[in-house]
Amino acid sequence: MTAPASAREALALVTDDFTELPAVEGPSAGDGPIGWPGYDRTRAAAAARSGESESVVCGTGTVGGTRTVLVSFEFGFLGGSIGEGAGARVAAAHAHARTHRLPVTVLLATGGSRMHEGMRALVQLQRLAGESALTRAAGLPQLAVLRDPTTGGGWATLGAGSDVVLALPDAQVGFAGSRVRPPDADPAAYTAASQLAHGHVDAVVPAGELRGVLGRWLSLLTRPARGPVPPPYALGATAPAASGREAVARARRPERPRADRYLAEVFTERAELSGDRAGGTDPGTRCGFGRLPDGRTAAYAAQCGTATRPAGFRTAARLVRLADRLGVPVLTLIDTPGAANDAEAERAGAGPAIAELFGAVAEARVPVTALLVGEGGSGGALALAAPGNTWATPDSYFSVIAPELAAAILKRPPEEAAETADRLRLRPQDLVALGVVRGVVGALPTVGPGG
Repeated sequence: MTAPASAREALALVTDDFTELPAVEGPSAGDGPIGWPGYDRTRAAAAARSGESESVVCGTGTVGGTRTVLVSFEFGFLGGSIGEGAGARVAAAHAHARTHRLPVTVLLATGGSRMHEGMRALVQLQRLAGESALTRAAGLPQLAVLRDPTTGGGWATLGAGSDVVLALPDAQVGFAGSRVRPPDADPAAYTAASQLAHGHVDAVVPAGELRGVLGRWLSLLTRPARGPVPPPYALGATAPAASGREAVARARRPERPRADRYLAEVFTERAELSGDRAGGTDPGTRCGFGRLPDGRTAAYAAQCGTATRPAGFRTAARLVRLADRLGVPVLTLIDTPGAANDAEAERAGAGPAIAELFGAVAEARVPVTALLVGEGGSGGALALAAPGNTWATPDSYFSVIAPELAAAILKRPPEEAAETADRLRLRPQDLVALGVVRGVVGALPTVGPGG
């Protein structure tokens, strides 16, 4: 299936029951607010070519069973540029969404602000940002689909400012359009694939899969679970560790169940966020929203057993804040030897990133449940812990610092690391006694022949 070329084609790609909202007033008559010579004729020619009276088409439609406000850009109308008319239509669409408690989905294809209207066009970006902020404050999700091209102020407001950002393959995406970039600029930097790799887009989705993916996201973001997520059952060892050194050895076992197994056990389907929106991704941190067996949604942030990078902490903070705004409870899975401590991690802001996640969890109004499923290495692990609602599996440990590093700090030989582990009281049962975790989860009960 090819990428949609027009606003109507984009709408038909995702919904079969689009209902257009009443058109609102456009810019002033004649040659517009700054008297651009021939602007009136230019608009008339654009309308004749595209079949649209403005660069945006706004309405409502059902995508995957969820009703949403849809804003689709018509690139054939003056390059999908944003002027007073487009700004008025998008503002009215957001107002409709807030009145009727609907999510907003924007199908972008724009070259930026409309030069023919000068600064009166540019200030529409503030107007769009303001409308988006009001919709955000109302607790309604906003999603963007980036078509080709998505550049300029449209990308920097309705696109990058959305909660979830999807992009079609081969879409040109960047603040700088193709005619205003430096002559030696690398064209690969202005692609959907590059934006995904650098943490600014959540997924690149083929056109034929867009309806299903978008429908899944809309469903997940609009059906929050009630109350805290129960801690998952243990999937590995169930007997208590006899010593600290045994607890550490168990948690470091390669075959121990990791986050993916726990997520598959908890959720019937999932959709994942990608990236910290600050230039980074961390493949060792999984964040997203998932459907519980009762059909409701919970959010999750899971460490996968590697040292967590600054981008991982920032992505988790982004997840917690989004879930909190939408009223979705959060489950975190803790499993890291600690925060990444190499020079690149320091340059990327390891400390500020951890602080950001601590703050997001502390400020969350929705319930947060945390389960320690493996290694709990110092502050890099504690950042995902839920104060007063953290649990542990029998094959895990939590420590103020790794036993080997503790021995080194205390100027003890490496062979004393095992003894140090015993002294740190890091076993799950020790953590319960210390009041650090609420309890140690058991295995899923088996059902006998009699039910």
